[in-house]
Amino acid sequence: MAYAIQKKSTGFYCLVEFKAEPEVIKTLETAFRRDEKVIRFQTVKLDKYAAEYAEKRRAKLGKKEEA
Repeated sequence: MAYAIQKKSTGFYCLVEFKAEPEVIKTLETAFRRDEKVIRFQTVKLDKYAAEYAEKRRAKLGKKEEA
C-alpha cells in the first residue's frame, strides 16, 4: 500500500470502464462524493490509443476465460 488514508491501513482499488453521456458521469461522481465508503475516485476519458489498447486487453482476457 502506498500510504494510509484517514488512518486506514487496508482498502482496495477498483477499475471500471464504461461508455456514458456526460450527465451520467456527473451523477456517478455525485454519488461517489456522498458515499462515505468511497475515499477517493478518479474519472478519466481515454484517448483513442488508450481505448484501442483497452479493447485489445478485454479481447485477450476473454480468450483466456474461454480456455
